[in-house]
Amino acid sequence: MSDQTDTVTKALAAVDRDLDVSIERLFEFLRIPSISADSAYDADCRRAAEWAASALRDIGFEASTRKTIGQPMVVGHRRSGRPGAPHVLFYGHYDVQPADPLDLWTTAPFEPVRVPGPHGEMIVGRGSSDDKGQIMTFVEACRALIEAQGELPLDVTIFLEGEEESSSKSLVPFLTENRDELKADFCLVCDTGMWDRETPAITTMLRGIVYEEVVIQAAAMDLHSGMYGGAAQNPIRVLARVLAGLHDEKGRVTLPGFYDGVKDLPADVRRDWEALDFDGADFLRQVGLSVPAGESDRTVLEQITVRPTCDVNGIVGGYTGEGAKTVIAAKASAKVSFRLVAGQEPERVREAFRSFVGARLPADCKATFLSHGASPAIAVPADSPPLTKARAALAQEWGRTAPVIGSGGSIPVVGDMQRILGIDSLLIGFALEDDRIHSPNEKYDVRSFHKGTRSWVRILDALAR
Repeated sequence: MSDQTDTVTKALAAVDRDLDVSIERLFEFLRIPSISADSAYDADCRRAAEWAASALRDIGFEASTRKTIGQPMVVGHRRSGRPGAPHVLFYGHYDVQPADPLDLWTTAPFEPVRVPGPHGEMIVGRGSSDDKGQIMTFVEACRALIEAQGELPLDVTIFLEGEEESSSKSLVPFLTENRDELKADFCLVCDTGMWDRETPAITTMLRGIVYEEVVIQAAAMDLHSGMYGGAAQNPIRVLARVLAGLHDEKGRVTLPGFYDGVKDLPADVRRDWEALDFDGADFLRQVGLSVPAGESDRTVLEQITVRPTCDVNGIVGGYTGEGAKTVIAAKASAKVSFRLVAGQEPERVREAFRSFVGARLPADCKATFLSHGASPAIAVPADSPPLTKARAALAQEWGRTAPVIGSGGSIPVVGDMQRILGIDSLLIGFALEDDRIHSPNEKYDVRSFHKGTRSWVRILDALAR
């Protein structure tokens, strides 16, 4: 047995032996109500940051809390002492969602407990899955590796923020000001989940977003529909016609140039996805739907993760109160979001939408636009060496290949890491769909915590090779 293999074996044994003690450390963390969205909990957020920094110092990291314009950051470094060793940046967040509604919790949200569950023992408490439990899988893996060999196999920086659940207002300024200190070869993010209960996954594709609000104005005031109906331009009718034209009969977005730069899935990723147990019809059935409304030549899994989309998120115009009011509104508005994939440029999509609307305005109408944000999509190359090594390590622990998947949502921090620090991210998490994150009775399976920690031992070892 090689020294490296022996080290991993010892570290895994330490994880198994100390599981109960590790969970007790997690419970200490979970008992701190670090709710960043409510200023009444500011002191608790600071206490959680100090707890995390102390936990890192306990295993030999040079760690401290850092002041920001909001909640403090936690930064910890531990060098391996090996010349030329890879350097990874691990990101997580110590803040949690509010616990409301409290009457729906079966136990106190900040008094974590271990209870039986349908698939084994569960840890129940706010933050157990999102994101304190996930953070501690990584910290406990570092602890086990240090115990096994006296050092980590590679250089590690751990970076925790305290505002992820409340807009991350301090993140970009902090990354920008501390760019040199936080620079690494790549980033590991543990704020995602498994494909299913037995299959780990690595998220490498995140959709970006362009969110626009359009207001169409016609007359100078609301008009009586009996006196002006038929002669006066109706901005609700104009808006409805514009919005209806955003898709064709095959579900494709009609903005000129919208699909420029969009590539199909790599053949090997497509093969992996075809082997996954994903039932698109059942996915829709669970929310009372039956027919996919996206691009007709794409699977439901593609439509919700790696294809660009356009959705109208809200429409306002005219009288919406109880009863009837015969009025022609002076203006009507809509909020429209575009989910983007790699190869699309947010600014080009925004301008294409505004031009699309402008070209369809009749006489007596004008449009104004409000931007509610824009960020590009993120994609890690399928042949990335860290990705290949992480997949192999996960296969060792779980006995099956971890698919490379996309996320339909946007995780802004990943784009910030790429834009400001110039590094790609691998999103590897062990949460499950039934963890009830952001809801009462949030939980994290003990198995997720245990095998998640073991997985990080294997991943860190593999990345160091």
